[in-house]
Amino acid sequence: MELINIDEPRKCLKNVSVGNNVRIFNFVNAYGCSIDDDSKVGAFVEIQKGATIGKNCKISSHTFICEGVHIEDNCFVGHGVMFTNDLFPRATNPDGSQQTDADWVLVETFVKKGASIGSNATILCGITIGENALIGAGAMVTKDVPANTIVAGNPAKIIKQIA
Repeated sequence: MELINIDEPRKCLKNVSVGNNVRIFNFVNAYGCSIDDDSKVGAFVEIQKGATIGKNCKISSHTFICEGVHIEDNCFVGHGVMFTNDLFPRATNPDGSQQTDADWVLVETFVKKGASIGSNATILCGITIGENALIGAGAMVTKDVPANTIVAGNPAKIIKQIA
């Protein structure tokens, strides 16, 4: 796979703040976000405006990081991870008009330093994943995950504490 040369931004990188030694693979759609030093973003990832990715992170292919998601340093995000940012998503208002940015409330999500999220996990908005927590592949995370904890399942439940 080809790396995007960040010294020659492509159309898919609009208003993105990119740190030093960031590696971004082809077919990434990133706009209005920030990606800090030494992070790697795999192919077919979308990172929306207002999202932040810390230093030394690895974001695997096919992941969706929406507005309001904040990933701290040294985090791993597996393939196909989906974040949400709206507790009550609707396409239209009660009067049938299509919703706009003014018609919904952004709900932020925080992934703390050193956390790892397994492939195909879904992370509902409004939660915090604690430092060094580990989310099992395919988990549906619906509430906060304490630091140094492994969770898995649907809904995700604590499996064990880790050192």
